[in-house]
Amino acid sequence: MESRERFKRMYEHREADRIPIIDSPWAGTIRRWKREGMPDDADWCDYFGVDKIAAIGVDITPRMPVKVLEETERYTINTTAWGVTMKNFKEEDSTPEMLDFKITTPEAWAQAKEKMTLSDDRIPWETLKNNYDKWRTEGRWIRANFWFGFDVTHSWMMGTENTLIAMIEEPEFVEDIFDTYLSRCEALFSRIWDAGYRFDEIFWWDDMGYKGTTFFSPDMYRSLLQPYHKRAVEWAHERGIYAQLHSCGNIMSLLPDVVATGVDALNPLEVKAGMDTLKIKREYGDKLVLHGGINAAQWKNTEAVLAEIDEKVPVLKENGGYIFASDHSIPNDVSLENMKRIVAEVKRVGSY
Repeated sequence: MESRERFKRMYEHREADRIPIIDSPWAGTIRRWKREGMPDDADWCDYFGVDKIAAIGVDITPRMPVKVLEETERYTINTTAWGVTMKNFKEEDSTPEMLDFKITTPEAWAQAKEKMTLSDDRIPWETLKNNYDKWRTEGRWIRANFWFGFDVTHSWMMGTENTLIAMIEEPEFVEDIFDTYLSRCEALFSRIWDAGYRFDEIFWWDDMGYKGTTFFSPDMYRSLLQPYHKRAVEWAHERGIYAQLHSCGNIMSLLPDVVATGVDALNPLEVKAGMDTLKIKREYGDKLVLHGGINAAQWKNTEAVLAEIDEKVPVLKENGGYIFASDHSIPNDVSLENMKRIVAEVKRVGSY
């Protein structure tokens, strides 16, 4: 069975030959696997025999100047198309440090918004032309990556403190950001769709929690953010495709409202932040496709991760509706041998 059929059956809450397996290894993880024997020219999905997706993105940025301000042996400081000054470290894998944000006021936003045009060069037409038929021939699940909501606003444009304060003191300002981001995505992806390039789902990143709790209350979610989540879901469903929300952190308190948006799938179910994957399956498994939920912090420990797989996967796969992955991404402490054993065990217990 091809990947696309496996994913489709999970979204239909039907059994397949096995559950789909897909994840996001860090760059350093890929380098480690190659040092440990994976061929340099290998696609890691082909090497491990897991499922494959293809992702389509568009450029909705204000295209502010991107330039390197400083570079040392340890880090590079550069500006981004969203007006952020960012410090990128050169360690094996690291998280960037955001040093400065330019778009933090309604006035600065108004100027940036004018630059968020809908010109045709914001769509990767050449990539689509060169790869779309191959993706379909290979049976890949094709995803359209939308870019809107709280997470990308605070993490890539305004800063967390600025955004949270604005959500309380200037909600109309924040709503205009959410609306503009989403409107640009709707317009550009509609153009792609109308050109005959079909995708199977939309996917967007909107981390609404951290360890133990959420960034904001359910009331604030319902008043400020949920209407845009619903709109994105409706856009997808009008085209007969699915909608998947990625939200890191503990969002257990938001789940009733997230389910009410009509979203079809939820990822990554971050165990280490407090997400209870089996409880979510019991309460929402007939409504949500669950994607992830296996603690990435355990993947370096062979016996621990295999025990977690054996405990959870047989339950999560019941009646379809489950896609196997870590609860975030695959860190560089996961050896090639461990990954082989993880995939083999998932294929064993995840078969129908």
